[in-house]
Amino acid sequence: MKTPYFTVKDIIQITGITKRALHYYDKTDLLKPSKVEDNGYRYYDQEALGNLQMILLFKEMNFSLKDISAMMQLSKGEQKDILRGHRSTLVQRKQKLETIIDQLDEYVGGTDISHLNLFGNSPILSIQEQYESEAKFVYGDTEKYQEFEANVSQLSAEEQEQAYQQFSVNMEQVFRELAKHQDLPPASGEVQELVREWKSCLEQFMVCDTEILRCIAETYTTDRRYAGYFDQFGDEDFLRFLYQAIMVYVGGGGEEIDLV
Repeated sequence: MKTPYFTVKDIIQITGITKRALHYYDKTDLLKPSKVEDNGYRYYDQEALGNLQMILLFKEMNFSLKDISAMMQLSKGEQKDILRGHRSTLVQRKQKLETIIDQLDEYVGGTDISHLNLFGNSPILSIQEQYESEAKFVYGDTEKYQEFEANVSQLSAEEQEQAYQQFSVNMEQVFRELAKHQDLPPASGEVQELVREWKSCLEQFMVCDTEILRCIAETYTTDRRYAGYFDQFGDEDFLRFLYQAIMVYVGGGGEEIDLV
């Protein structure tokens, strides 16, 4: 029986590969034709077709062409050893994608960016850690921030995480209660009592004087990232209401502001 040869057109029909890709594999020596006629026509035998099918399989498994070229020089046993290791990589990637999808759903559903957990096992710091680094750059030379750092440093990593989580929950509860009282004047007793609760949450980590409270209130209104966070509590006027309530508390009179 004569060894059957396949033309480029045959290979395309059998595998679905494009002519351009087949020519590229030839050019890069990944898969050479079994023979080339004087007229330049390329022909592939069954062994070449089998090799092409392995190349396409490895490519679908997300190996680079460079890695595939090296793998094609190995024995079947050596290839399987590499594939076993590659499977672990794919499982980790799958878990990462599932996390990304979950976090995407949470963000679209209204969860604030500071509560997302997107950068696990990554050199990129979490959003919470980025906020902490930013705060150190901005306030690191102040006495109050140094006091805050000293207090936090006394906690274990687990205690810090629990404290931050509880702090976040407590703050959200205060903001939701403030939103319920948004129809009252910022200077009303009920609103000012809630501002005092807000201050108590902050004082878990540091002593809050008038200056620091005013600074936090102004940051709420000037940093665009807070706009999305506060949207979950009230209508578009909630942030203005919150700022005025805090300014009344610190003795600033709750003057009107322009939100950026």
